[in-house]
Amino acid sequence: MSVMEGPLSKWTNIMSGWQFRWFVLDNSAGILSYYISKEKMMKGSRRGCVRLRGAIIGIDDEEDSTFTITVDQKTFHFQARDSDERERWIDALESAIERQHSPAGPLGRLVSPEEFERKLMETDAYLQLLIDQNNALHKRIEECPDLATRERYSVINVTTDAMIEAIKHAIVNLQISKESLKEPVLNGSAHVLPPITTEANFNHFKDLYDLQDEEDLGSMEKHGSIIGHLLSQVRIGMDLTKVVLPTFILERRSLLEMYADFFAHPDYFCKIADMPTPRDRMVQVVRWYMSAFHAGRPSEIAKKPYNPILGETFQCFWTLPDAPETTETVPGGPIPWGTQENLCFIAEQVSHHPPISAFYAEHYNKKIALDGYIWTKSKFLGLSIGVHMIGQSIISVLNHDEEYIFTFPNGYGRSILTVPWVELGGKVQITCAKTGYNANIEFHTKPFYGGKKHRITGEIFEPNVKKPFVTIDGEWNGSMYAKYSTGMNEIFVDTKKIPIHKKRVKPLDQQGEMESRRLWKDVTKSLITKDVEAATEFKRQLEQRQRDEAKERKESGVKWETKNFHEEGEHWVYDNPILKRLH
Repeated sequence: MSVMEGPLSKWTNIMSGWQFRWFVLDNSAGILSYYISKEKMMKGSRRGCVRLRGAIIGIDDEEDSTFTITVDQKTFHFQARDSDERERWIDALESAIERQHSPAGPLGRLVSPEEFERKLMETDAYLQLLIDQNNALHKRIEECPDLATRERYSVINVTTDAMIEAIKHAIVNLQISKESLKEPVLNGSAHVLPPITTEANFNHFKDLYDLQDEEDLGSMEKHGSIIGHLLSQVRIGMDLTKVVLPTFILERRSLLEMYADFFAHPDYFCKIADMPTPRDRMVQVVRWYMSAFHAGRPSEIAKKPYNPILGETFQCFWTLPDAPETTETVPGGPIPWGTQENLCFIAEQVSHHPPISAFYAEHYNKKIALDGYIWTKSKFLGLSIGVHMIGQSIISVLNHDEEYIFTFPNGYGRSILTVPWVELGGKVQITCAKTGYNANIEFHTKPFYGGKKHRITGEIFEPNVKKPFVTIDGEWNGSMYAKYSTGMNEIFVDTKKIPIHKKRVKPLDQQGEMESRRLWKDVTKSLITKDVEAATEFKRQLEQRQRDEAKERKESGVKWETKNFHEEGEHWVYDNPILKRLH
């Protein structure tokens, strides 16, 4: 039974490019047939077809009229006339694919949930074995001394990599099929939104952000159809910038505020300036850096902070333990109400495409500052989501005229169809050009079999010395131990025992409209009251406002102007850092 037909362009190859074809979607058979023209279709002269059972629809993240169908280890590329036509095709195709999902086995035999689960686990185990064998093959090819032989055998790796990705997609489809059998039918009753917050009822939000976000998501099974819809939008390796993620996985705070948690131990950061020697200062930089990640991920359950809106800002400060009391503020400083004994922080979303967050922190009396930016790029990896953290930060210790430059690890959301959890992975460097001291830190991802979660290792080197004078091992959200070349051992950082210092933020009614907590207050309140539909709608309104404003700027030829940061070459820096003010 044909449910939709019409013209689309189909990508053929590099030589032929896009080719006009007439497409017919047979809903009952689950087949998308295509013909050279409508006339050929009328004569029954079919050019080819795409079987839709087990297919995944991908939305191109660059063009608003293109989409893909991935099935049986092949990806087909299509182009509609515009975004509206693309949406009509995608809706029809998703309906046809959904129709093909069936609990029946090969001969119509119903498969029990237990047998289905066992087969799924068995498939996943075989996948892990295949991945291990492929990794071993990678290693043997890399160790092959003959270049020609190495290149010849690399073809095998390309094939196995593609096969592994196809198997991952198949497992995802099986998971979706399993969960869709459990999904209850929802009624279509309209949802009435609570009113948007006005100045008069800010008191309802007084303690909104003091609540700990420790809610356990539990299994994602109850959200099966939503996750299925999400996965139907993506393909492996796809940039997730434009993909709308479900509201129920949001973390109830902006990404800008999460970056402030790098300073959850402000005493560790400010102590860098107190250290007497370059060696001691580098060790303290590494100590602070390795302690800086656990506070940003207070729960084992993976949740995603709000994507900051262009022009959004976040401001806060910390009071150091045992700091002398003073009311003397810092003229021209990042936080006008912060004192000379506070560690003050400001962040701003300086770009939307790509999504770049810039941030700056300083302690005036200790003459130490950090200037940094991060550009996040998310990709769908089949059974997980990877977030590439592009950017760098510079710590300036003014009394010693030293700068410490460092980068950031990548983040991964694992087990996105069951109980999602976060891990960090990747190698980072910390360098000081003036002193020559440097450090290598590695965040280790968990191996498929055995091994620990959240493992971190580090090495610190003296100038022009290849052997480290201290090595560190442990978990970035647990205990880390240091072993020095002198034979001394110590607990380097114990995140379970050191206190997290609470950031101080102005009350909502004293914040500007574009400050994070005030900007997202309606979304946050709705999530706390578990009104996911209201949270989704408030979030959509904010994002739509951003799109409308971007459209207006484009039509009027107006360039976006940042408030507190500017671009220097490939980097973003704070407009008025302490070094500039002192000079």
